[in-house]
Amino acid sequence: MTKPTAVREEPPYLRIVAEIRRRIRDGELAPGDRVPSTRRIAKDWGVALATATKALTTLRLEGLVEARPRTGTVVAAAAPLTPPRRRQTAAPSSSAPSSASTPSDDQELTLERIVRTAVDIADTEGLSALSMRGVAARLGVAAMSPYRYVPSKDDLVLLMADAAFGERFYPADVPQGWRARAELGARTLWALHRKHPWLAQLDSLTRPLLVPNLMVHGEWSLSALDGHGLAPTQLFDIHVLLYSHVQGLAVHLEREANAAATTGQSEDQWMDSRAPDLQNLVDSGRFPTFAKVVGAFEDGYDLRLDTLFELGLKALLDGLAPVIEGQGGRQE
Repeated sequence: MTKPTAVREEPPYLRIVAEIRRRIRDGELAPGDRVPSTRRIAKDWGVALATATKALTTLRLEGLVEARPRTGTVVAAAAPLTPPRRRQTAAPSSSAPSSASTPSDDQELTLERIVRTAVDIADTEGLSALSMRGVAARLGVAAMSPYRYVPSKDDLVLLMADAAFGERFYPADVPQGWRARAELGARTLWALHRKHPWLAQLDSLTRPLLVPNLMVHGEWSLSALDGHGLAPTQLFDIHVLLYSHVQGLAVHLEREANAAATTGQSEDQWMDSRAPDLQNLVDSGRFPTFAKVVGAFEDGYDLRLDTLFELGLKALLDGLAPVIEGQGGRQE
């Protein structure tokens, strides 16, 4: 009697790839449209984040999608409508050495590639989507391969933060005046947090992140304030206050991205869905000043973090000027 041939089930990630590919082919997803994030795929298909990451990686390799920082993964502008022909490989013989099953990319794996890939995942999908398995899937290597270079996810996150903070440094030609130097330091940190919103999630004022490249920015800030007669504690308090202004606003960048991914609603869509609640507060009569201000907006209030950053930075420096300059009566 002939033994029936077992049907090999298609891997979950390929089923996900096929479905998203179909949506693109049928026009349900047009160029520039966001495709489901790793978290959304994991939730909707009931798979691990690493599997979701592998699916998106496959779609990227096919040229169907592309990653855009803080937007997520979107349909590529010139996405091919037919998948590339998959290369056929012979099944390994029983006499083949065990190393034959190791992905060839393992030989090219470096700590720099691991960190760069992890930063890209955090930038596009958020820090909560980051996992060692997900990094391995994005790199196309065995799941345990990254552990040869970095012992844990926590260690990887520290390396990511150090790399991100190291993307910008300061000019050798130092600007004149403490204020110009303090402004440059704050704007440099704001730009880095804008590019990598997950940075603001890593530390608190009471438990600071101690990595060398963040210390570079701290040294710049402290040196801008030094030499004006401030007591050490007062000087460090001002330094922390300036940093907290950057971090305090930047923390909302990642929170909003996470909320959008979780709810499937943009900020504007979420506010529109809360319009009845807002109107009830206005109509209650309990908050007359709030009702007057909100009623004066012709098209609603547009919260702009960049504007708030500049407004807050100016207010801080204006308020600190008498303290800093009054100690020694000088601006340099």
